Amino acid sequence: MSFHQCGGNVGDSANIPLPKWVVEEINHDNDLAYTDQWGRRNYEYISLGCDNLPVLKGRTPVQCYADYMRSFKENFKDLLGETIVEIQAGMGPAGELRYPSYPESNGTWKFPGIGAFQCYDKYMISNLRATAEAAGKKEWGNGGPSDAGHYNNWPEDTPFFRRDGGWNSPYGEFFLKWYSGMLLDHGERILTAAESIFHGTGTKLSGKVAGIHWHYGTRSHAPELTAGYYNTRLRDGYLPIASMFARHGVIFNFTCIEMKDWEQPGDAQCSPEKLIKQVVLATRKAGVRLAGENALPRFDQDAHNQIIRNASLRLPEDGRDTRVEPMCAFTYLRMSQHLFQPENWRLFVSLVRKLAQGEAGLNSWEQEHRDTDSFVHASGPFFKEAAALMHN
Repeated sequence: MSFHQCGGNVGDSANIPLPKWVVEEINHDNDLAYTDQWGRRNYEYISLGCDNLPVLKGRTPVQCYADYMRSFKENFKDLLGETIVEIQAGMGPAGELRYPSYPESNGTWKFPGIGAFQCYDKYMISNLRATAEAAGKKEWGNGGPSDAGHYNNWPEDTPFFRRDGGWNSPYGEFFLKWYSGMLLDHGERILTAAESIFHGTGTKLSGKVAGIHWHYGTRSHAPELTAGYYNTRLRDGYLPIASMFARHGVIFNFTCIEMKDWEQPGDAQCSPEKLIKQVVLATRKAGVRLAGENALPRFDQDAHNQIIRNASLRLPEDGRDTRVEPMCAFTYLRMSQHLFQPENWRLFVSLVRKLAQGEAGLNSWEQEHRDTDSFVHASGPFFKEAAALMHN
């Protein structure tokens, strides 16, 4: 269920804006768009600050999301539970539960910048002011931290995100709790609606969380904070999300499953592997199933091996006899001309076979090679047709 604009994010190859009638409303009231401290508007997704306000021709955004899901259910009811077995509820930019804190469009943000807080539309500010006044800190309600740098700064460039910066102060704790709490409340509203609408249809529900792995090795985890994940060296920001998903029986879908630490720029203290481990532990504790996808298109054997390793969800500290449930699903990005190059297709067939077989299906290299070749041969007609279509 996509309620976001396609275009302007990592890997986007198309440009599909929000519906025309929504764009008209945003043009009439610019504060329906997420806004940063410099007044830059982001049109990827409607600001969660107005979730419960009738700003869309008399309906609230959450009502519109629910109406869309209800219409989908009615129009495809004969396919639900059989052909359509999973519904992923979009909750933000790129379908992910997050703020649009690192927009690539127009060069606003470049990896591995820390991003920027998105809480300056009038609806978000109004909520922040009310929360600050209720806490007896009226002066904290005027906006986000003014010393959090710019999109492409690094944590140590900024007073707020540096090692002993404002993120770890009473004000920082207040603001980050509010900012991340607003995101959790947004997810709660959408998942409550989705659970109610699709209950009894035989479909599973899932939600997507971004794999923000850069500057993970710092104390503040700045890029995660600006995206709305209150995750620092001192606090687990993924357990509250996993717990919310668990309450609604929603699968936790996570990205960057193909990445290794050493492949990333070391000076940016990236650690997709440690991040994935944290998420695995959070989902285990919350009792929610975990699914995954690769963040960037990869067709090589090294990436495939990392996907298979991570999809097992087995951690180094797990005992040999410990039963570990693997990922319940994996989404491969993405279908393209590159995928249908002969060697890439052969490697992809092998990846699918290994993911399907799990730990029980580990064969010798020679046996796997023979079996893969037979499947590649069997899929020859499909491969040729698909390659021709992608080329055209």
